[in-house]
Amino acid sequence: MIDPNGDQLGIMKTGDALRRADQYGLDLVEISPTAKPPLCRIMDFGKYKYDQEKKKKEQKKHQVQTKLKEVKFRVNVGDHDYDTKMRNLRKFIEHGDRVKISLMFRGRENAHRELGFEVMQRVIKDTVDITTVDQSPRLNGRFVNAILVPKKVQK
Repeated sequence: MIDPNGDQLGIMKTGDALRRADQYGLDLVEISPTAKPPLCRIMDFGKYKYDQEKKKKEQKKHQVQTKLKEVKFRVNVGDHDYDTKMRNLRKFIEHGDRVKISLMFRGRENAHRELGFEVMQRVIKDTVDITTVDQSPRLNGRFVNAILVPKKVQK
């Protein structure tokens, strides 16, 4: 048994331990029930739970939530559309989000899939300064998908 100051009181019966906790005006809390004999501590259990919740909330505040954003391209994307999509992609990456680039083939575009892979390689090449490739361009049915993540900032 451990008292509120952290001093070890030794092994004692449950009734004695409960009386000792009442003298302090605190609770008797079982810390390690599997130990032989079980380890108990005299503490304010309500305050302990409150502190645990507070620590949990503080840890959540410092977590960074990354989202997966998607930018869709086409095989015959125009220059202006390409620039606009690249501007959005850069904005997502600078915000710290992961970006999925997808390209869909329609109709006769399926016959020239190499053009789709060229567009994907162009996107990867144009963002090589701020991104790393998490998943390289991969064909899934009518789609080619790749995932880009922000480069790690070196301190």
